[in-house]
Amino acid sequence: MPITDLLEQNAEKYATEVALVEVNPQIVEKPRMLWKDYDLIQPTSSLWYRREITWSVFNEKANRFAQLLISRGVKKGDKVAILLMNCLEWLPIYFGILKTGALAVPMNFRYSAEEIKYCLDLADADVLVFGPEFIGRIETIAEEIGKKRILFYVGGDCPSFAEDYDKLSSNCASVSPGIELSEDDDAAIYFSSGTTGFPKAILHNHRALMHSCKVEQNHHKQTHDDVFLCIPPLYHTGAKMHWFGSLITGSKAVLLKGVTPNAVLKTVSEEKCTIVWLLVPWALDILEALDNGSEKLSDYNLSQWRLMHIGAQPVPQSLIQRWQKYFPNQQYDTNYGLSESIGPGCVHLGIENINKIGAIGIAGYGWETKIINDKGEEVAQGEVGELAVKGPGVMKCYYKNPEATAEALHDGWLWTGDMARMDEDGFIFLVDRKKDVVISGGENLYPVEIENFMAKFDKIKDVAVIGLPDKRLGEIAAAIVELKAGETCTEDEINEFCLGMPRYKRPKKIIFAEVPRNATGKIEKPKLRKIYAGENIVDMENKS
Repeated sequence: MPITDLLEQNAEKYATEVALVEVNPQIVEKPRMLWKDYDLIQPTSSLWYRREITWSVFNEKANRFAQLLISRGVKKGDKVAILLMNCLEWLPIYFGILKTGALAVPMNFRYSAEEIKYCLDLADADVLVFGPEFIGRIETIAEEIGKKRILFYVGGDCPSFAEDYDKLSSNCASVSPGIELSEDDDAAIYFSSGTTGFPKAILHNHRALMHSCKVEQNHHKQTHDDVFLCIPPLYHTGAKMHWFGSLITGSKAVLLKGVTPNAVLKTVSEEKCTIVWLLVPWALDILEALDNGSEKLSDYNLSQWRLMHIGAQPVPQSLIQRWQKYFPNQQYDTNYGLSESIGPGCVHLGIENINKIGAIGIAGYGWETKIINDKGEEVAQGEVGELAVKGPGVMKCYYKNPEATAEALHDGWLWTGDMARMDEDGFIFLVDRKKDVVISGGENLYPVEIENFMAKFDKIKDVAVIGLPDKRLGEIAAAIVELKAGETCTEDEINEFCLGMPRYKRPKKIIFAEVPRNATGKIEKPKLRKIYAGENIVDMENKS
């Protein structure tokens, strides 16, 4: 069945129960009163404002937007782009699009005006829905993109170049538009991270979205009583597909607009969250706050918090070991996935496999995996090769890019571009991105392995390893090191710690600087290469 059926089922079965909560600890003034006939806006004990809607209202709002789109000529197969920060309106808008038979096209909130225009053109978007944070960017391209598109604005004080979503949708019928949908119908276009240039458009159908719901519920054993805390951006497959566990069980989810340790811990405590998905930087920040005493677990009620899971990037084993010291009774899972595989879960560790911390895991529910060479042949157990995955969540194609599609899809298998190896128990260990492998003096160096080792050094908060050009070796490994707050450290200290690695793997250059990560927690290595590739390279081989 199409994924929209789940929303309608929840609206019938759990009509008056809370579906979504928005918590904003950063707000200064009272939030805008959208949906004022339905919203409950109330301060928490910390004076943070929150809004919530029930499953019935969620469905009604989706129906109203669907009716608005249809009244403006949107039909099955059209594309509607979403450019919003996380908010209570996000998911009803997404499902309103799907109910028309159109494709939802979520967009990265960090896109520049030029990238917004590029992605709208690439996806053939007919409509753009955007929020107040993007007025400046949209205004610079409004005349051009608005010639052939409808621009809907979500928020107060609608700009002159757009139409007011709030006023228009509130006057539309709240009944389902009744568009016939099937699992084979196209549902959404997501964009790749764009780490090698402008992003590619990834096409998924309803079957892939439905499978993601089943994967999430199967892996994390979600029930109707769970409360999921969602912090990462909803435009990303990771956040939304983890929320799909709430959708399939009809359980409550909390959208938190803040990432500080206090914001996370207080929201878990006050909203009684049971499942929290964190990115590596946020988990590190919580651990550092607990280590330095700026946050104390005794100040919060966290007894119901049963599961913490991390995805979107490699997770240092040392991080989880530190986490378990503070949260010894908590379950842990890590999830691997790509937007091309409808986000997390094609590989996962599994909450029962805590002894295998460091691995990304085994094939997820309904998925197959293998590790291959450049010819597509499986490599021997223990050898490094490219990870390939197969299952109902694999994308249909890269939209309007048959060449890239042919490179990625082979007889139903998605070649991920990630290098990995499998141990004797069948658990997969991520080695690195194929494009990030550093070839130094003929040796393949895998930055993730080096980063995982260096992350064990107690003065290091974050570390990224990149390849920099070298006349003699071709490339050398350089480590960008971000220290914990208040720590001081020298290159000699780090070099001494790295003596625990084989000589050829040790970084030949140490750079003390902030490690940039994108909105989904991935290290922005192209940015680091751009910053540091022109620097003079200091050969440190003789120092070791």
